[in-house]
Amino acid sequence: MSIDVPAEEGLQMTAVSAAATPRRALSVKAFGITDTGKVRPSNEDQFLIAELTKAMRVCQTSLPQPRVQVGDERAHLFLVADGMGGHQAGERASALAVVAIEHFTLNTFKWFFGPDGGEAQKALAQLETALSNADARILAEAADHPELRGMGTTVTMAFHLGAQLCVVHVGDSRAYLHRGGELHQLTRDHTLMADMVRDGTLRQDQVAGHRLRHVITNVVGGRELGVEVEAHAFDVRPGDRLLLCSDGLSEMVTNETIAATLAADAEPESAAKTLLALANGGGGSDNITLLIARFDAPDVEGTPSGEDAR
Repeated sequence: MSIDVPAEEGLQMTAVSAAATPRRALSVKAFGITDTGKVRPSNEDQFLIAELTKAMRVCQTSLPQPRVQVGDERAHLFLVADGMGGHQAGERASALAVVAIEHFTLNTFKWFFGPDGGEAQKALAQLETALSNADARILAEAADHPELRGMGTTVTMAFHLGAQLCVVHVGDSRAYLHRGGELHQLTRDHTLMADMVRDGTLRQDQVAGHRLRHVITNVVGGRELGVEVEAHAFDVRPGDRLLLCSDGLSEMVTNETIAATLAADAEPESAAKTLLALANGGGGSDNITLLIARFDAPDVEGTPSGEDAR
């Protein structure tokens, strides 16, 4: 089940614009990092940066050419997962989710679509299925190992192809888009406190320090099968940066500081390391995971300029 949330002002929804927007092969440079933080004894977070390509393996040929040939079109997958459950169950849950999504991407995900204007919606539907598969995989593992019962994980994932960005999300990790010096939060927090703020029973300034602020209402895994997936699609532009992070960053570093850091440093690796240091400097009370992807314009020949995701 997808949760339809309107885009922020200034962010264009692909569902409206895809048919009229030609695909542009934007270049991507990305960097991810994870850290235990200053308090937790172990790290239950995971992240993934992956590039999808069309490949051909040549079995035999009379021509002197490479055995493996790779097509020009590339897509990118970005993911952050924050596990929960205690006794290493959280680490197991987040790892199972990543492995299940990797398996789906390799064997089921049809990401190379035709130019019919519905590409983003097709991708979102498939990514929702990937999260449902991960949910079932975690529940199956817990059924085989009762000591792991109730383990779960947040998953915030983004898929990029051409000029389109698809985001699917469960839990309280976050996706942000930095554009023109401004930081836009693309996802909602699936927590009890966030729900109460949205329905007006709690003010935003009452959340910090509240004893129930970490109660998550929607996870991949948990105690029963079924997950509600928040899904969005946007057009991305040259100069945009995507930030995915666990709450170990967002609870320690304000949105204003995140925006200022990204505005001051265009390099994903150095900006990510700065944000990690700020989170640890603020107390590092949880595991900290983040990844930053920068989208750049193609060169004049139409091939991507800059470095690919790595």
